[in-house]
Amino acid sequence: MDANSVKVMPAPADLTPEDFRKIGTDEKEAEVIQRESISAWRDAWYRLCSNKMAMTALVVLVIISLAAIVAPWIVEKINGLNYYSNDLMSTNKGPSAQHWFGTDDLGRDMFVRTWMGARISLIVGLAAACIDLLIGVIYGGIMGYFGGRVDEIMNKFSEILYAIPYLLVTILLLVVLEPSLGTIILALTITGWINMSWIVRGEIMQLKNREFVLASRSMGAGSGRLLFRHLLPNAVGPIIVTVTLSVPKAIFAEAFLSFLGLGVQAPIASLGSMINDALTGWLYYPWRMLFPAILISLIMLAFNIFGDGLRDALDPKLKK
Repeated sequence: MDANSVKVMPAPADLTPEDFRKIGTDEKEAEVIQRESISAWRDAWYRLCSNKMAMTALVVLVIISLAAIVAPWIVEKINGLNYYSNDLMSTNKGPSAQHWFGTDDLGRDMFVRTWMGARISLIVGLAAACIDLLIGVIYGGIMGYFGGRVDEIMNKFSEILYAIPYLLVTILLLVVLEPSLGTIILALTITGWINMSWIVRGEIMQLKNREFVLASRSMGAGSGRLLFRHLLPNAVGPIIVTVTLSVPKAIFAEAFLSFLGLGVQAPIASLGSMINDALTGWLYYPWRMLFPAILISLIMLAFNIFGDGLRDALDPKLKK
């Protein structure tokens, strides 16, 4: 081989720092953070806001809730009609300027009663969901954290309670106790917390062996601190979604019981009891059933759509 044909590599002394510079990349620009750092909750909020159906459902729920609070007061100021006002000379009148949703068989204004019924239904649904949240989170958290014998005994008890027909328990309770708003809420929460406890149990069992829990335990954190300061906050996503979806379930159960005559008693009315009262004359006076049925359908549909959107926003598996 000819010595002149061999390519001589430059000596190390011939190399300069400029020879190691990345071509096409500015070091200062490469170190600039291109996207603002955001938390998991902020990212979930952005994902929820991008879901048009879920945000529309949230707006509908806010409007219905505000209307249930202020609409009866507005009508009383404008027309002088309140929840108990009746006019036997104006029974079963159709919608008009005086009575926007018509009147019932006792001459009571259907607009006021419909929004008051929505208020009762929302109170029942939200109160039942909050009680289910409180009992289910504590019960399920204890099951999932301690495991072993404690989990087995507590889980068997919840399974036995869940196996009892829900409607039978509710009817027996309403027969033994005097039907009232508090009795309805109590009846709905006897077994309503079980699903919440099982969901919390599953989440805690997945999280209790994670590194951050082991690190907290090695630093001397007790069981109560581990459960309520570390484990449950990390399971708050599924908990919120379950609460959101349990509200329409409680509203429907209350409407069903009121439809059977086991709900709130007169003169208080919920949407379910109003539909029950209008059932006999719905062919002749359809507005008495139409407006409460539309409103309860909107409430349940909005809660379900918002709950689905919230689940998608909080589910890390759906992140792009």
